Amino acid sequence: MARKKKQFKLSGNMRHLIAQTNPKSPISEQYRTVRTNIQFASVDEEIRSLLVTSSAPGEGKSSTTANLAIVYAQQGKRVLLIDADLRKPTIHYTFRLDNLRGLSNVLVGEIPLEDAIHQSEVNNLDVMSCGPIPPNPAELLASRKMEKILAEAKLTYDIILFDTPPVLAVTDAQILANIVDGSILVVRSGETEIEPAQKAKEALAPAKAKLLGVVLNGREKKQSNYYYYYGNN
Repeated sequence: MARKKKQFKLSGNMRHLIAQTNPKSPISEQYRTVRTNIQFASVDEEIRSLLVTSSAPGEGKSSTTANLAIVYAQQGKRVLLIDADLRKPTIHYTFRLDNLRGLSNVLVGEIPLEDAIHQSEVNNLDVMSCGPIPPNPAELLASRKMEKILAEAKLTYDIILFDTPPVLAVTDAQILANIVDGSILVVRSGETEIEPAQKAKEALAPAKAKLLGVVLNGREKKQSNYYYYYGNN
């Protein structure tokens, strides 16, 4: 796939990209642990596509997705991070993108995939923002076009990560979970209640993609926020 990519620079005001700004921090190390556990979670089949979701907003799914993308890229993987939250996207804020063109434009056939891809200053990491918010997000994500986009991306990238809406709010994450290789659920320490977390897990269970595990986000230990990964077994 020929790639015509826009370049953007990391800004001091960018949010939550600790794996890039402070790669030796304990939090960055925890993201690398999550990455390693994901790689070992499926012995028989390599994880090439992965979605990250949560039970509710504000649990840290978008920052988790962005930092996971960075640690995969730091490993030497060719990574594409896609903002598939077509309702309340945030990846363009995190990476300081204009969001004029993105996934929604590709899904409706306005532009080819390569024209929606932005090249980051993180080696090996490319980003696709949401694009203009469409009136029918679930229908677009459930379309054959979405499957074709993923198949095309796999020709260029080693792993594709999707930031998706909270699974209990809308069906978007469940839809994408049927075409990706694995799913990760993010919960926030001290905020996410057990019942919504359990319901989120149950919502993802029928999907074709394996729920690989849960990331516990925001737990304080020794005055730092750590990220823990728990397998689904």
